[in-house]
Amino acid sequence: MRPAGGALDHDVVVIGAGLAGAATAWQAAGRGLNVLVLEQFGPEHARGSSHGSARIVRRAYADALYTQLTGRAFELWREAELAAGATLLNHLGALDFGPDRRVDQIVANLSGAGVAHEVLSPTEAMHRWPGMVFDTPVVHHSEAGTVDAETAVTTFLDLARGHGAQVRFDQPVTGVSVASNHASATVRLGEQEIRTRAVVITAGAWLPDLTRGMVLDPVLPELAITQEQTFHFPRTDPSQDPWPSTIHAAEGFEIYHLSGGRDGGSGLDRKVAEHHHGRPTSATGRDGLIDPAGTERVLAYVRRWLPGLHPEPANATTCLYTTTPTQNFLVDRIGPVVLCSACSGHGAKFAPLIGEWTTALLTGTGRVPERFALAAHGPGARRSWSL
Repeated sequence: MRPAGGALDHDVVVIGAGLAGAATAWQAAGRGLNVLVLEQFGPEHARGSSHGSARIVRRAYADALYTQLTGRAFELWREAELAAGATLLNHLGALDFGPDRRVDQIVANLSGAGVAHEVLSPTEAMHRWPGMVFDTPVVHHSEAGTVDAETAVTTFLDLARGHGAQVRFDQPVTGVSVASNHASATVRLGEQEIRTRAVVITAGAWLPDLTRGMVLDPVLPELAITQEQTFHFPRTDPSQDPWPSTIHAAEGFEIYHLSGGRDGGSGLDRKVAEHHHGRPTSATGRDGLIDPAGTERVLAYVRRWLPGLHPEPANATTCLYTTTPTQNFLVDRIGPVVLCSACSGHGAKFAPLIGEWTTALLTGTGRVPERFALAAHGPGARRSWSL
């Protein structure tokens, strides 16, 4: 895949080594492309959206497209685990409930995709998972749980290196430009320039900065960058089996909680957070401060709905969401530039599939769903029921 005469330094430069970038490197290098990954921070940093050991994976969506896509994502997670001899997914199952959770649609989508599931009454669910409170029917499916995001990033990068990829940390990119014939791109690192057949920008909240001055048609949509916060609560009875990952939506709130992994300290804590309730910020303006009003909302939720947790958190932390107006992903190619970012608070579970999509765009061997194209994020675009 190298250009004739070796005029370019690389086939692909990937900017950003979070989940999407690391998965892209694995998939692209595995296809024989000469890949360079540039990450502005050090390994396993917590400045973006891919750190920590616990993110939800699941098949349940109120949107049929996403339910279908999770099937391929799970296949690729298994492929990565087998290739690396690692365990990335913790299959604990998942629960969905609440008057605004669109349970009927989730059930229909799971059925349509052939995913085994069951619907329990609130009483049945509370009997099976003591310490949790339910007030509506509950959908349970077992093809779900958590993914160790930090280990997944490391695993994808190790697999990419095994296929010859180079990974360079502490390399902040200062600009990207496109050749006049759109046949190549130049990535700038201060005074250094790297010429490449294609560049994949998987930089999350830094995407607007890296594309500033770049001619994009259609234009990049306005991205909402928010500082979200999560809390870890100890279990009152740590001898109980881990609870499934849970999403609860009702008027005025949308809460998710899951096993906290290493992030909570003991490995038995519960990670609890509001979805899309954070303060507006920017890639470089995040202050990391915990919002007292948000804290009180989560504490009140735990006291009401999760009596099996100690009502005071063991710790609290923040992360970044980068969200499109539709809450759909953005994965598209414009000339030699592949844009892959803005995973809108629910993209971690799709990481290996996103890597497969970006590689398909690089090689011309496959398609990405039209909903994720740049043009689909323009004025009047339909909001997805994504979470």
